[in-house]
Amino acid sequence: MIVFPMAGLSRRFTDVGYDVPKFQLPLWGGHVFDYAVASFASSFERTPFLFIYRETGGVRAFIEARTAVLGIKNVRFSQLGFATAGQAETVELGLDAAEVSYNTPLTIFNIDTFRRPERSPFPLTSKLSGWLEVFHGEGENWSFVKPAGDGSGLVTETAEKVAISDLCSDGLYHFATAALFREALAAERAAPSAAELYIAPIYNHLIANGHPVGYGEIATQDLVFCGIPTEYEALSGTHAPWAVREGAER
Repeated sequence: MIVFPMAGLSRRFTDVGYDVPKFQLPLWGGHVFDYAVASFASSFERTPFLFIYRETGGVRAFIEARTAVLGIKNVRFSQLGFATAGQAETVELGLDAAEVSYNTPLTIFNIDTFRRPERSPFPLTSKLSGWLEVFHGEGENWSFVKPAGDGSGLVTETAEKVAISDLCSDGLYHFATAALFREALAAERAAPSAAELYIAPIYNHLIANGHPVGYGEIATQDLVFCGIPTEYEALSGTHAPWAVREGAER
């Protein structure tokens, strides 16, 4: 299952005058939503997509319309009525509302990031309990992973807004099962590493319990970020770097 947590308040956008959630903003002949979701175009035919949202006026209808245009075959919804304590809690509550089984594999992705559609969204192995996609970045306003450094592709530590390496998460978080996600979140809630319940730090609890967590790198030219008004406004004056449906029919 691919999960899009979309229940944030979009304060950075509303504070400068935008009156709809950022994922509804027009972009490149479509919407921000289209390009984020099309990151997984090759999964439209066979993978369930779960959208977790707050109903602020026409949001459910918007999602239904755009997923129909994109051609997603299995669409599920979870509506939340309040702001949560963070993205991890948003996912947890969305899984509860949608009654997602504990053995369901989860892939969580940001609604304001676009990745070039590929034949397979990410390389996974059944031996991993978790997996993050990363790029080489600068600054501290990211989630980070510290690699094992032995060529194994394993992660020894994750952090939020603390640059423990130059490997930054692009917002793609995978858990082998929803049960593992819930286990890790419960441990983070019992011993929080930050005021907000972010997803990246909860991997530390899996790692501490001996669960293997891996990472894979994506080139920066295969990513587009649209999470703040200046990024959106800069993109609005450009052309789409790839087709929104690229990879969907492969």
